[in-house]
Amino acid sequence: MSSYHQARSLFSHWLYEVDEHSIHSPFFYDLYTKLVSKKDRPDFPQLDKLRTSLLDNDTVLLIDDLGSGAQDKPYEKTIGQVALTSLSAAQTALFYLDLAKFNQSKRIVELGTSLGMTTLYLAQKKDAQVFTFEGSHSIANTAQTNFEFAGQLNIELIEGNIDQTLPRFLEQTAKVDFALIDANHRYGPTLRYYQLLSRRLTEKSIVVVDDIHRSPEMEKAWSEIRKDILVYGSVDLYRFGLLFFDPSLNKQHYIWTLK
Repeated sequence: MSSYHQARSLFSHWLYEVDEHSIHSPFFYDLYTKLVSKKDRPDFPQLDKLRTSLLDNDTVLLIDDLGSGAQDKPYEKTIGQVALTSLSAAQTALFYLDLAKFNQSKRIVELGTSLGMTTLYLAQKKDAQVFTFEGSHSIANTAQTNFEFAGQLNIELIEGNIDQTLPRFLEQTAKVDFALIDANHRYGPTLRYYQLLSRRLTEKSIVVVDDIHRSPEMEKAWSEIRKDILVYGSVDLYRFGLLFFDPSLNKQHYIWTLK
């Protein structure tokens, strides 16, 4: 993200941000007061220790990147370097977990496993099954090791190019309750992933789109997705956006900041 783009998008977000006093929808008021402005989120010491160990890990991976940072040939990075640039903040991952609880998700789809930290937070919803997709073989192997270390049995890691693995998965899936789009942060792939997922969404589903202000093309993707005919409510939290599909929400859009 260029410094100019970052400054412009941050200023625009600050200018149009509202709080609970400007929210008239009971659904969005509950969402804001119970989740977005929530002060105390649960603590998972084992996951905190794992996060620290990943950041300090000097093991070198040969990465075949299929995402927005894709290169012509595999390249080397330490696990610590991958963790530094790809791990979501614990506060963000905990918020995703709260969202999955908010709509009582049973089937969770995550596009972009990375090292599996966000996956592990989502898997703390014990009555849900988490299906997570990763394109890089070496990163997927590292994530699988982390899942086994944490003893999480409700995670299924699906390795391979998401353009190929996601359609095959959705052919055998009746519905998706919660989806996190956090892979290949470009206009085309982001739009394509949403369009594929939209076939399996219900009125109660929630979709999270990560890095919506990362670049002008991601802002374009976000703008187009939230105007989709199936989307009846959306929230811009700057780092990521939320999509809702209940017609009773009447096409409402809010700009908030995660507390």
